[in-house]
Amino acid sequence: MKSTHLCLACGNAFVPLPHVPHQRYCSEKACQRARRRDWQNRRLRTDTDYRDNQARAQAKWRITHPNYWREYRAAHPAYRERNRSMQRMRNARRTFKPIANMDVIGRHRTLGSGFYVLCHADEASIAKMNAWTVHIAVLSAPAAPPI
Repeated sequence: MKSTHLCLACGNAFVPLPHVPHQRYCSEKACQRARRRDWQNRRLRTDTDYRDNQARAQAKWRITHPNYWREYRAAHPAYRERNRSMQRMRNARRTFKPIANMDVIGRHRTLGSGFYVLCHADEASIAKMNAWTVHIAVLSAPAAPPI
């Protein structure tokens, strides 16, 4: 009598293939996709070489397909509208903090020479692509506070 296992993806009982006695997923297409996705996620978490190779492959793909997302959004208006709606909801849930604030200069710091990202003040709370990288050179240091 052959033993049955429960599929990790769909939960249905199945008889493992004879040459794969420790089979954990049934042969359904969706379950095999889930098996491969689980394998890849586990591999990305544990194997730095695999993760680096994937990052390089994705970067190469982005270079060869620069307009993919622009074209996808143009061809799928429902996706675009859902994304905009969800962004508005995220913005409404935010308190006063901007989304991308790692470069915000606090009042206690003086502005030093260097490269800065410059965008319109109305758009400063959300990371936008229509920003400029500028180089600011401080020509004189601020006066020291009186003692």
